[in-house]
Amino acid sequence: MAEPVAFISRFRIKPGQRDAYEQLAAEVTPRIQATMPGTLVYLQFLGASDELTIIHVFGDPDAMDRHAEGAKAHSGVAMQLFEPLGWEIYGKPGPVALAALEAAAKQAGVPLREYPEFTSGFLRPSALSTPDV
Repeated sequence: MAEPVAFISRFRIKPGQRDAYEQLAAEVTPRIQATMPGTLVYLQFLGASDELTIIHVFGDPDAMDRHAEGAKAHSGVAMQLFEPLGWEIYGKPGPVALAALEAAAKQAGVPLREYPEFTSGFLRPSALSTPDV
């Protein structure tokens, strides 16, 4: 079994860009859900001072690479709305995703924290559609 990879990105929405962010999120979320089946979790949370956290969980490194390839076309629009604060990778991403994240972090001058050793846990992709009994 391939090990999962989680990716957490943190941004601050630039002043005056909140409406544009909400429109982008409304477009991107269903597109990812429809076209990236290896992206098991895609969640966005907004905190104080318009700080945005996006959580991705991939079933394996190849799924993260496919997601990274697809994200290249849309990241320019997103980066006009956001100030990067940092990224975290949990697990061992594939080479495409890792290279892209390393370059982006270096260019933005923000940290890229890596936690490569998966020690324990499970994924339950159907958890949202299965009621607890």
